Amino acid sequence: MNHPNRLALPSLLLLLSLSACNNEEKKDSPNSTQAAIKGTYQYDADFVRQHSRDAIELSNADSSERVLLSGEYQGRVMTSTARGDSGISFGWINYDLLGSGQKKKQFNAIGGEERFWMGPEGGQYSIYFKAKDSFTIGNWQVPPLVDTISYDIVSASAGKAVFSKKASIVNYSGTVFDLDIERSISLLTRSDLQHELKASIPDGIHAVGYSTENVLMNAGNTDWKKENGLLSIWLLGMFTPTPKTVVIIPFRPIPNARSYITDNYFGPVPAERLQVADSVLYFTCDGKYRSKIGLSPRVAKPIAAGFDFANNVLTIVIPQIVEDGIYVNSKWELQKEPYKGDMINSYNDGPLADGGQLGPFFEIESSSPAKELKKGEKLQYRQVTCHLQGDYESLRSIAQQLLGVDLDKIKR
Repeated sequence: MNHPNRLALPSLLLLLSLSACNNEEKKDSPNSTQAAIKGTYQYDADFVRQHSRDAIELSNADSSERVLLSGEYQGRVMTSTARGDSGISFGWINYDLLGSGQKKKQFNAIGGEERFWMGPEGGQYSIYFKAKDSFTIGNWQVPPLVDTISYDIVSASAGKAVFSKKASIVNYSGTVFDLDIERSISLLTRSDLQHELKASIPDGIHAVGYSTENVLMNAGNTDWKKENGLLSIWLLGMFTPTPKTVVIIPFRPIPNARSYITDNYFGPVPAERLQVADSVLYFTCDGKYRSKIGLSPRVAKPIAAGFDFANNVLTIVIPQIVEDGIYVNSKWELQKEPYKGDMINSYNDGPLADGGQLGPFFEIESSSPAKELKKGEKLQYRQVTCHLQGDYESLRSIAQQLLGVDLDKIKR
């Protein structure tokens, strides 16, 4: 695994110097956040550069396709665009929190369309609760390793950036994990995207996409065993909702498939907000009702999507699935089956009991299987995210091909 001390010091200093210069230029530029239109990539990119360190931008030759990353926030994909500065910013950004410069105690929901986390969240092997604590929101604590700690820049270019971090973490049962994390983000060409989608992208459709390669290595002297708890790689994407946004997740229509779909994380999802057909589900993600769903690897397919009817944007997430893999259970309870968890999740934000709200945003999430690792062994997990924007009929055709759904029927 690479580490930042292997990057030539002059190169690293030059990289950081250029980043600092870019930040200063953005602050004083007439095209700064004050002049940019909120909701555009330019607005969000300028805002992130002004309020965080180590912002890195991936870009194609004509700068129409861009992906903005943050080393300060664990190599997070903050946002992206398929149409340059004036294009829609696809990631959700929490302007108030990011702009405040403050760090909250439990969780810093600054946003970003793909962030690196680890599971499990709940249970006897949780890394979000301390030993003997009850599984209540007051005891929940997102580990700083995936929330506030900066990651080191190993390398950065126009097409790829690599981040890393050495750390230790302790689970609810007292197991200590010494680990190396490495996270690589690569901008995908249009040809790459068509290969990943196994579908052609019409000329009238604007597209941007990236892949992330995520690695956990056992850097300790003790083997990781199921009976002591294991870790998973958990990727969460925060996107901006509209009143006309629907998450679409196909699944395998095996007998009793509905029993492998969880819809009661925060109480049952109302029927008008979650419709489950024979092989696909439709989940309303308008940022107005707090709810979450999950699919077991028994029924999940390697694809999940969101469609924004207000802006004609199709977002596709392509995770990796290991059908016979073990997936950590993140339910907030001591568990009888700690390795029968979800593989794909979606969350719709909404008002909390006290009337406050984190967002609004919606999420598409995926998890790697867990794995017993000997010293020096690695768990690797790859995911692709892409956004397609443009002519509705062309997007309708792509959705039919990739998801097996008719957007007209969903719209109605």
